[in-house]
Amino acid sequence: MAVSAPRSGAATSFLERRESERALHFVKYQGLGNDFIMVDNRDSSVPKVTPEEAAKLCDRNFGIGADGVIFVMPGVNGADYTMRIFNSDGSEPEMCGNGVRCFARFIAEIENLQGTNRFTIHTGAGKIVPEIQSDGQVKVDMGEPILSGLDIPTKLLATKNKAVVQAELAVEGLTWHVTCVSMGNPHCVTFGANELKVLQVDDLKLSEIGPKFEHHEMFPARTNTEFVQVLSRSHLKMRVWERGAGATLACGTGACAVVVAAVLEGRAERKCVVDLPGGPLEIEWREDDNHVYMTGPAEVVFYGSVVH
Repeated sequence: MAVSAPRSGAATSFLERRESERALHFVKYQGLGNDFIMVDNRDSSVPKVTPEEAAKLCDRNFGIGADGVIFVMPGVNGADYTMRIFNSDGSEPEMCGNGVRCFARFIAEIENLQGTNRFTIHTGAGKIVPEIQSDGQVKVDMGEPILSGLDIPTKLLATKNKAVVQAELAVEGLTWHVTCVSMGNPHCVTFGANELKVLQVDDLKLSEIGPKFEHHEMFPARTNTEFVQVLSRSHLKMRVWERGAGATLACGTGACAVVVAAVLEGRAERKCVVDLPGGPLEIEWREDDNHVYMTGPAEVVFYGSVVH
C-alpha cells in the first residue's frame, strides 16, 4: 500500500485523472475531527474497495488513517445519490451524521456545484437530505428519531410508552441510567450512574468502558454510546464511543440522539449546541415535523492516491 499526494493543482488533478487498474484516488475530509476517506464511486453500485481493504486504509499507522471509507454511489429509489460507508474495523453502519456532511461537500466538489445546494441521499437508515449553506456549513435533515426499543434495537424493557427512557443498565459495577434512541443506527445515551454524583465526561476512561457498552448483551446489533454533561438547557457536552470505530472526536448521529434523549428526560430544550471533542454541532428536534436537524462543518484535509 502506497499513498501519494499530487504536487500541484490538487483538486483539478483529482477530478481529471483516470483511475488505473490498481490506483484508487480519494479525498480525505473531516467533520469536527471525524475523518473519512471519500471515494467517487458514481460509476458503479459496487464499492471500489472491500471491507477488509477499507480497514487497512483506515489504519493510522500503516494506511491513510480515517474513521471510515465513504463511497458516493448512484442514487436508487428516487434519491440523487447513494451513500455507503465501511468503518475502520470493516463493519458497515447504516449511516453516519458527520459523514453525511462530508458526503455533501464532496458531491459539491466533484459535481462542481456553487452556492447553496440541496440533494437527497439514500442510506441504510433511509433518505437523508443535506443542504450546503451559503457560509459553507452543512445542514442535514436527519429524519425522525426511532424510539421503540425493539426497533433500535435493544432488549431493555420500555419505561415510557414503547420508549426506553432512563432505564437501568449494569456496566463495570455501576448502575447507569440510559435512554436509547435510533437515528437509523443505535445509540445508548447516558447522563450518569447511581454511584456517580456528577458525570464528568472528560474523566472517563473511554477505551475501557466504551467497549463494555458497545458489546453489552442488551444491544443485539451493538450500539454507539454517548456520555453527556448538561451545561445548560441549551448547551450539552458529550463524548462518544462509536460502534465499529471506537473513541472518535465527533459523531453526528450521536449528537442528534443526545438532544432527543435530553428532551425525553426533561434536561434540555429542543434546540441545543452540543460540544464534542472536535467542536460544536447545532442540533434541533423540531416539534412540528418530529425531524432532527444537524448543522456543522465539513472540510477537505488532502487529496491522494493509494495502490491497493
